[in-house]
Formats: sequence, structure tokens, C-alpha cells
Amino acid sequence: MTRKCSEGWKLLTAVLGMCVMLSACGTSEASEPQEQLPVEQTAKEDAMITPDNFMDTLMKGSKEDIYKQMSPELQEIISLDEFKTSVDSFMEGVTSWNKVTEVKLNHLVDRSWKDQTGTKGIQASFAEDHQIEGLLIQPLETHEATDKALTKTEFQFPLKGEWYVFWGGNDVLSNYHYAHETQRYALDIIRTQDDSSYQGEGKDNEDYYAFGEPLYAAAEGKVVEVKNDIPDNTPGVMNAEEPEGNVVVIDHGNGEHSITAHLKKGSVAVKKGDNVQQGDLIGHLGNSGNSSEAHLHFQVSDGPDIFTSRSLQIRWADQSQSLTRGNSFEGLPK
Repeated sequence: MTRKCSEGWKLLTAVLGMCVMLSACGTSEASEPQEQLPVEQTAKEDAMITPDNFMDTLMKGSKEDIYKQMSPELQEIISLDEFKTSVDSFMEGVTSWNKVTEVKLNHLVDRSWKDQTGTKGIQASFAEDHQIEGLLIQPLETHEATDKALTKTEFQFPLKGEWYVFWGGNDVLSNYHYAHETQRYALDIIRTQDDSSYQGEGKDNEDYYAFGEPLYAAAEGKVVEVKNDIPDNTPGVMNAEEPEGNVVVIDHGNGEHSITAHLKKGSVAVKKGDNVQQGDLIGHLGNSGNSSEAHLHFQVSDGPDIFTSRSLQIRWADQSQSLTRGNSFEGLPK
């Protein structure tokens, strides 16, 4: 949710080896994860590596062929020799890969895999003609103790209707927030139709299916922080100076605070000090702050400050739905 990123689909951090950056995204020394949603890319027409054969090619085929299909931006950051060396080193001891996620959205296909030990992960994203727009190759860490420690408060999802999990889950392949203790269990939620988060050209906030949707209190509590005057961004352009954008923070007791970020300017329907009941209207979904398109950033933390408090694993009232990357699910009934 901090720092500026180049245009294009850079929500998936492009990395090689021990976190060698392959995209224009970055974080400061004390940064939180970058937050950007996907937009359409142009790519080469002669791509030969596909999502279906990418992993076999990486394991047994020509790494040069893969490199040739990487976007010019990625090739500018790492040379072919560096790419080969990084991959060869990373692959030592790996005998097999298992697919973890597949996301088809906004003219891109993103797949991720874990090795047989679950300690190494690879994520690649392809444009429609298979140019490789993002690549993440890194060791995987787990945090089993906090993964299993659910909040004492039981929350309901704060939106109505059908939604799509863009980031969510307990590893960095499913949820880029997971690498950061302050946002480890945060969710990024969008609305989609026909594998797209927007209609038309996607140049205006109103083109996005999520924009302007009403947001509700996820549990009973007291409002302890409100921002309501941050302008909504032009899609693709983020505001790193005000990372949360318009936000509502609610104290639910038990040291648990819900943080609902990126609300539409002027839409917040509560004020600091208000007591709210579960299901009360608190605002409307927007594209303010360090956000590239209309979406919900929702998390529960052990304090009110998103950048200094620890993110907590959420206990949901409906545990039957999996809020992990690539899944659609039903929110509150309309």
C-alpha cells in the first residue's frame, strides 16, 4: 500500500532469485507492500512459451526462449546470463512443481506453482500473445502460528453480492501482503464480469464494476479513525502520499481493529466516535490512496494504525467460502 509503480500490471511483483527486482515496483526500507490492480498490456506477437508449457520449459527447456518473451522492461533489469544463473541456482534440489493458483483477468493470465517441498515458489503472468509481463521466483516462508490464530471477533464480509479475491491467502503466491507482518492477512477484493474488472476502456473510475458499491461495518464497534477528503485516482495512477486513501477504522474490542481502505471521496457515512452495528453503512468503495483501480482493501489488525500494527487472521461468520486468490464468492445478500 505504499510507493509508486510504473503503469501496467505491476501488482504481481516481478522478482528473480533472492528478490532481485524485475519490475519498476519498489518499497522503501520500512515499506509496506505495493498495491496495484491489473490493466491491459501490449505484447509481442511471436511468443512461443505459454502458461501450459512454461514450467516444463523452465525445468528442461530453453531459458533463452523464456527470456526472449519477457517484456522489454524486465529485460532491461536483468541480463540473459543473470537470468540463467538465478534460475539454475534456484532450481537445485527441485524435482516437481504443483500449480497453486490461476487467474485470468483483464487480458492477462497469471499462474503460480510450488515445488515438492512447498518452500519455493514461482509466479508468471502472460499477456494475450504470451509475452511475459511479470515473474516472481523466490523462497517461501510460512507463519503457521499466526495463520491459525483467528480473531476473537466474528466478522461478516462488508460488501453485498458476488466478489472476486485478487489477493488473499497464506503465502505470497496467493497474497502479496503475506510477506509483511503489518498486512499479512489483508484482502484485496474486486468485482468482475467476463474475466474483466472493468467495462469499456477502463480509463474512468466509473468503468470499474466495484466503484461506488456500498460498504458495511463488518462487526459491531466504535469508529476511531476516518478520512474522507482524499481524491479518487485516475485508474492506473496511484497516490503514494496517502496510502490508505479514504479509510474507516473500527475498534471491535479485544484489541482488534478493522481497516477498510480506498473509499470513494466524500462517501464515508460515519464519523470518529460513532458506535456502529454489524451491517451499518460506512461508505462506498472507491479508488483513493495507493490504489490503481477501484477495489476493497480490508484487514483486521491489533491496533488502529495499518503501518505499525500486526495484521490478524480473520474469523469469518461464513467459513464455507474460501477467500483466497482467484476465487469468487458471495458477500452479504442484496
